[in-house]
Amino acid sequence: MPDSSPPPSPNSPWENGWTPDSSRTPGTRRLYLAGALAIATIAACVTAIVVTDKQTDDTSRTKRADPSALPGADGPGLLSFASPSKQGTPTPDEHTSTAVKTPSATASAAAAENSSKPSAKTPSPSKSTSSNGSSSGSSGSSGSSGSSGSSSSTTWKSVRSVNYPDRYWQVNDGLVKLNPVSSTAARRAATFKLVKGLAKSSCYSFATADGTYLRHRNFILRAERNDGSALFKQDATFCPRTSSTSGAVMLESVNYPGRYLRHQNFQLKLDRYQNSSQYRSDSAFRLVAGLN
Repeated sequence: MPDSSPPPSPNSPWENGWTPDSSRTPGTRRLYLAGALAIATIAACVTAIVVTDKQTDDTSRTKRADPSALPGADGPGLLSFASPSKQGTPTPDEHTSTAVKTPSATASAAAAENSSKPSAKTPSPSKSTSSNGSSSGSSGSSGSSGSSGSSSSTTWKSVRSVNYPDRYWQVNDGLVKLNPVSSTAARRAATFKLVKGLAKSSCYSFATADGTYLRHRNFILRAERNDGSALFKQDATFCPRTSSTSGAVMLESVNYPGRYLRHQNFQLKLDRYQNSSQYRSDSAFRLVAGLN
């Protein structure tokens, strides 16, 4: 009778009596697959890291090669470059005072200042009447014409104060004072020969009848003999300037510009210009006909 028993199951070797294949470790196929996947994953990670490092290195090299590149949004690295300082021409408001004068205001201020100062234009001596009622003019052969900077050396004049019209320049003990004239001797001492300036021909020098000249020394006006020195000539030369009083002059020192003859306590002296009515009155004089 034929054997009808089924063949042994390959999955039940122990039950059916057959010997399994022991030449291959069970589960190695799965291990091979897992290992291959792990190797592929590692290779992909390594590749990604290499590419990323290369890009970062290229970016850093580019930044180092261009020092002018400023840090971006990702922030500065260990070495960063400072921002360039702001330079250039400052705006007008940076150095301009808030109280800037307009051109019109500046011109007005300059005009007002100039109007208060004596003019450099050389005036002619006034032809006013002397205290004895005679008309002004030079005595003797000089005639009645007024003198200018180039006046004749024979022009005799007296110098009368504007704010003390009864007082004249007068030599008294070698000094020049502002005194009234009440005698023949006083009238003679108050009369001077007006000549061209010893140091500047367009200006004036004052000589007395006895041959001395009026000069300033220590800023005090006095009568002294001409020693022929350059200093004496400069001290004895005065340039006429137009006064704020009509017909009057101010006398400026040739070697001390800005200082004018004025009377103070009736003493004639050389004083620096002051923008005041008192100074302008004390330094204003009229050149009138000689009293002698």
